[in-house]
Amino acid sequence: MKIEPTMAATRVTADEDQYIFELSDNVTREKVYYPTRFGVEIAADLYYAKDGGNQGQQPAIVVGPPFGGVKEQGPGVYANQLAQRGFVVLAFDPAYHGYSGGQPRYSGSPDTYVEDFSAGVDYLGTLPFVDRQRIGALGICASGGFSLAAAAQDARIKAVATSVMYDIPHLANLATGETRQQQLATLSEQRWSVLDAAERTFPDHPVTTIPEGLDPVSQEFFSFYGFKRGWHPNATHNITSVSNLSFMNFEATRRINEIAPRPVMLVTSDEAHSKAFSEETYARLNDPKQLVVEPHGQHVDFYDNVNVIPFDKFADFFNQNL
Repeated sequence: MKIEPTMAATRVTADEDQYIFELSDNVTREKVYYPTRFGVEIAADLYYAKDGGNQGQQPAIVVGPPFGGVKEQGPGVYANQLAQRGFVVLAFDPAYHGYSGGQPRYSGSPDTYVEDFSAGVDYLGTLPFVDRQRIGALGICASGGFSLAAAAQDARIKAVATSVMYDIPHLANLATGETRQQQLATLSEQRWSVLDAAERTFPDHPVTTIPEGLDPVSQEFFSFYGFKRGWHPNATHNITSVSNLSFMNFEATRRINEIAPRPVMLVTSDEAHSKAFSEETYARLNDPKQLVVEPHGQHVDFYDNVNVIPFDKFADFFNQNL
């Protein structure tokens, strides 16, 4: 049954959009749109090599953004590089975010973020130049956890890789006892008045200084999202507060040990503040699995720094396993 989207994406021209990187002369980028199973229309970019990348039966990868991020940032950086290495790559705005459809804006749940990956597989499988048996997933930061959760329930994802992953649902479930009850009570009360409200986390234009009072991790994120380096008008808000109730109630990665025998690769670095997420997740996975620990690079360097991100290792992993 064909799903007709009821919550349409926003169309913009290439001149209206803003990317944080330069597109390779050897890569084609196309704007594409398709529905999730919830009827939300996704806005995405399709990347492939100009020299034969849309011919034959090609391997393909769905790339998801960090939490609150959009396709013009990290996913596009990865797609641009991996397309040069022979892959068809789909970089998407999550439902309710960026140019994708869905109301209220900046809403989310483990289920919707996981569905974003499967909807991407749906779309790639319609392309005549993509081999349906060779589709993988790659998640950056929070999308690392969501991509693993998607692979655990969607057998069409033949291999999955993560980059400096976060497991947001697991993090949201760390509180226990009275602390958890207080958090639930506060968020539940907010449903009376701010169901559709999302707080602005980053400035409405790029700045050059980090605000005082931020902890070191928040400073690092601000150095990307708040500065010209990574700023995008569609990536300045956090998710709605009420959305956190869903994350506190569902452990999206509970069954990731069942991804096997499909392979998983987790990439992090000794300098990334998120390294523990990759190590803990690696311990929960069954073989075949590999943990790649680069010597250098902060967490946000794995969003955009092409001299830090090990693209050749990602390409080797997908070439061997798709």
